[in-house]
Amino acid sequence: MATKKKPVSVVTGGAGFLGSHLTDRLLAEGLRVIALDNLITGNTDNLAHLAGNPDFSFIKQDVTNYLYLPGPVDYVFHFASPASPIDYLEIPIQTLKVGSLGTHNALGLAKAKGAKFFLASTSECYGDPLVHPQTEDYWGNVNPIGPRGCYDEAKRFAEAITMAYHRHHKVDTHIVRIFNTYGPRMRLRDGRVVPAFIGQALKGQPLTVFGKGQQTRSFCYCSDLIDGIYRLSQVDYHEPVNIGNPTEFTILDFGKLVLKMTGSKSKFVYKPLPTDDPKQRRPDITKAKKLLGWEPKVKLEDGLKQTIEYFRDKV
Repeated sequence: MATKKKPVSVVTGGAGFLGSHLTDRLLAEGLRVIALDNLITGNTDNLAHLAGNPDFSFIKQDVTNYLYLPGPVDYVFHFASPASPIDYLEIPIQTLKVGSLGTHNALGLAKAKGAKFFLASTSECYGDPLVHPQTEDYWGNVNPIGPRGCYDEAKRFAEAITMAYHRHHKVDTHIVRIFNTYGPRMRLRDGRVVPAFIGQALKGQPLTVFGKGQQTRSFCYCSDLIDGIYRLSQVDYHEPVNIGNPTEFTILDFGKLVLKMTGSKSKFVYKPLPTDDPKQRRPDITKAKKLLGWEPKVKLEDGLKQTIEYFRDKV
């Protein structure tokens, strides 16, 4: 009796923080996974535990170049992109290219294979929002020529071309707008507040707060986010969906929690706010609740405990 072949997923950015966690989830769901990554911000250490897994393969590939893969592909998850403020400043052109050329190539692969396409977009599409919390029908307040513009506009273009492929070529597309997410496998020198604060606290260094620390963020643990993403990939819905944790913290309060949980005696040091840094960021997840039956389950303290333990070995 012939066994049914497992569906094949391609994950661009598969060696990255979220791409590697998504790869784990897809394998757990019984799919084969081909991970693509040029390792500009990804790390094969994130996939080392999969060595020898017959359902997993890794290809070092820059997705801004033409993508060719033999054989069937059922899903294309486009997660390749630098995703931190440090990256925007250091590799702005690569950031723009992976959001534009990379998305175009990934969509072309999905079209050629008749595969479902899934775009990892971002809450940065809302920019420094004038609406709070942010709903999917808000068009955003983005500075296209500011230092964050290379990321914001790359993702906004990625959404536009994804919808164009859906409408014009009938590709089965999905778009998730990811809000602040944290967990093991983040880079220590990432520029985002979770690894920055944890790394500084574990090293006994002052925690760097921009402005007065009254800007707000909401933090979603990676396993919750990946669960929402997987659920979204399984429904017939094509417009963007927010996935994130709506519980909001000021940066200063978050820093105090990190100090408490690490047992660090570090103090705070204050620096000027970066250009276009969002003052508030919180998702409205009404659509995700109704459409997917999803909401985050992991409390910040529980997720932070796992993340701090991961970073203890890295500092």
